[in-house]
Amino acid sequence: MAQQNLSTLKKSIAPFEKSDTKSSVRQLLNTVPPFFLLWFLAYQSLSVSVWLTFAFAVVAAGFVVRIFIIFHDCCHGSFFKNKKLNNIVGTITGIITMFPYEKWKREHSIHHATSSNLDKRGTGDVWIMTVDEYVSASFRERLQYRLYRNPLVMFGLGPLYLFLITNRMNRKDARKKERINTHVTNISVVAIYSLIIWLIGWQAFLLVQAPILFVSGSLGIWLFYVQHQFEDSYFEDEGDWDYVKAAIDGSSYYKLPRVLQWVTGNIGYHHVHHLSPRVPNYNLEKVHESTPPLQQATTITVGSSLQSIRFRLYDQQRKTFVSFKEVAHLLSKPRGNVELKKDSTKLSRAK
Repeated sequence: MAQQNLSTLKKSIAPFEKSDTKSSVRQLLNTVPPFFLLWFLAYQSLSVSVWLTFAFAVVAAGFVVRIFIIFHDCCHGSFFKNKKLNNIVGTITGIITMFPYEKWKREHSIHHATSSNLDKRGTGDVWIMTVDEYVSASFRERLQYRLYRNPLVMFGLGPLYLFLITNRMNRKDARKKERINTHVTNISVVAIYSLIIWLIGWQAFLLVQAPILFVSGSLGIWLFYVQHQFEDSYFEDEGDWDYVKAAIDGSSYYKLPRVLQWVTGNIGYHHVHHLSPRVPNYNLEKVHESTPPLQQATTITVGSSLQSIRFRLYDQQRKTFVSFKEVAHLLSKPRGNVELKKDSTKLSRAK
């Protein structure tokens, strides 16, 4: 049934999977030049007020998010019809956003292939522990997880860790092409930043670029976090995992105000994107509006999405996210009993 549903949905989505060169070029023109203009205005405003500079920087950060969506589409090969053009634009927008194109493309493709699969977590996604895993973990592991899931760490230190550490290093099993692309990105970032610092000074550079990276990074992490972690989000073990359900039930429709929808490149239609990554961002809304089954996806708003901050662990038995407080009483139970219960649960599912 799942395969039949997938076949039917794919057929209805197919017309929207083709990129349109004019639309792609138009998006580049209304995104990249305005970002550089805002960056320049932020620098010029330093002579007026640092708060005005920060205001320009926040708006510029929104355009960085939009540039990242272009980068993201290039990684899926959906922004242009031409593969080489996707690679070129993807690498350039990757330099602007400080994301290595080949590295992130690989990790993100793994994310799409394993999203909502509890047996294949760990690459390109947010760290999620189940209740059983958390209760049976050591004190050190629980502490690490609690720190990771703390909003101040995830959305505060997270962007710094992402831009300065993880995005700057290759994976151990990275292929030559991926390694070269990461090195090219790093060298380009250092060269461009060095030139700007030489021209305007490091203080002015930091006052403009630091808030842009921090705000855009925090927004990016938030979008990625909230669109897979809502109360009734779909997660299953490998044996019960289904691609269509993972896309529609494991990804939300983040209904944003029109301005934010534009800034985020329609990525709020995340269920559509996960069902068909080949759909360019400017066609996602069209797919959602013309495909009734996709309109059944969980809809969250800016207000309701804030509740996801308290979602820390996934309860496999109740099929929902829970807070640390809700499972605190389980930590007082002997660890051996927890392990036995966990093994018994797995055995009953296997039968």
